[in-house]
Amino acid sequence: MVHGQGGVKFQNWARTYGSSPELYFQPTSVEEIKEILDLARQRSKRVKVVGGGHSPSDIACTDDFMVQMGKMNKILKVDEEKRQVMVEAGILLSDLNVELSKYRLALPNLGAVSEVAAAGVIGTGTHNTGIKHGILPTQVVALTLLTASGEILECSESVNAEIFQASRLHLGCLGVVLTLTFQCVPEFYLLETTFPSTLQEVLDNLDTHLRRSEYFRFLWFPHSENVSVIYQDHTNKPPSSSANWFWDYAAGYYLLEFLLWISTFLPGLVCWINRFFFWLLFTGKVEHVNLSYKIFNYECRFRQHVQDWAIPIEKTKEALLALKAVLENNPKVVAHYPVEVRFARGDDILLSPCFQRDSCYMNIIMYRPYGKDVPRLDYWLAYESVMKKAGGRPHWAKAHTCARKDFEKMYPGFQKFCTIREELDPTGMFLNTYLEKVFY
Repeated sequence: MVHGQGGVKFQNWARTYGSSPELYFQPTSVEEIKEILDLARQRSKRVKVVGGGHSPSDIACTDDFMVQMGKMNKILKVDEEKRQVMVEAGILLSDLNVELSKYRLALPNLGAVSEVAAAGVIGTGTHNTGIKHGILPTQVVALTLLTASGEILECSESVNAEIFQASRLHLGCLGVVLTLTFQCVPEFYLLETTFPSTLQEVLDNLDTHLRRSEYFRFLWFPHSENVSVIYQDHTNKPPSSSANWFWDYAAGYYLLEFLLWISTFLPGLVCWINRFFFWLLFTGKVEHVNLSYKIFNYECRFRQHVQDWAIPIEKTKEALLALKAVLENNPKVVAHYPVEVRFARGDDILLSPCFQRDSCYMNIIMYRPYGKDVPRLDYWLAYESVMKKAGGRPHWAKAHTCARKDFEKMYPGFQKFCTIREELDPTGMFLNTYLEKVFY
């Protein structure tokens, strides 16, 4: 009989949300997960499955049963001919990256952080950048799902195709994902080139930048025209770096955190801090070569509040200039750097922010220096207004104020997803407070 632990306090990575589940489970087998679901049915409890806990929203929180999948983290099969890997749902991408490298394989794209579980990555629609590449769930070619009734479903484009279309971005509400099969590519190295530019130059030449680099993104420094352009492209060069540890960490981490803490008392300093750090760290050209996953992953500095919406790619210039105008017209609204702008190919996953359209993701942050909260409501609401006007859809793992009525307008496939969810989980076993706002 599987046993749950009481008295466990769960907190996400950013320490912005937490909960105290009645029972906390760490199963080691499918049979144990089935026992947990049986117990939940007997006691009329809800079940929330979590992985790395990195999502900066309350999507992983529950006061009922929490199932942490960290002990179900094995690689089950590597098909070197098809370049596919089947894994248990709880494996961290950081471990998967290392294991794939032993087979000279890699995932074609990764987000900024790899201390995240495979099922959670797809469940929230994690993405990186590259207009030829989809969000990370598009790399999944098959999965197995344990439903609320205890049935195990094999899902792919040829088996349970409609459930597969929904479950590649499942929000944790369709069942327990047990295994995932990822499509890989041959191991590759990337050359990352970072150089300064201006917002106007990048927006005026956006198509050129998108053609010039496979994994193009840029950072805009609010309250200025400053932009740092980042190209990442395949290379045969050996690993090397012109980055400087002292500037990246002593200045880019410790000094930044201290100055942002000072700015909580003097908010007017933020625009000067943004400009100062652009001058200090981003005015030169920097090149860095390494294995793909070591380039894709980067330091998120410290705790932060985050919003990240996907808008139609043709709205990129309009939306960024609108956000810039909001800040210029409201001097009391301050915005930490950076606004990170990335791009992704359209797909057919029902709740993907890129559903049926190539998209631009516009990510804003407000750091929490030494864990201190910072005023952000005015910035948040202004940003959301700009994103909604541009036809945006919020990242599922990050902060937003949207409810069902918003999602019904945003997603052509929303009602289809709801129908699938209600069929797989008619009693709402896998719902929580966050998901109730989505579906009710």
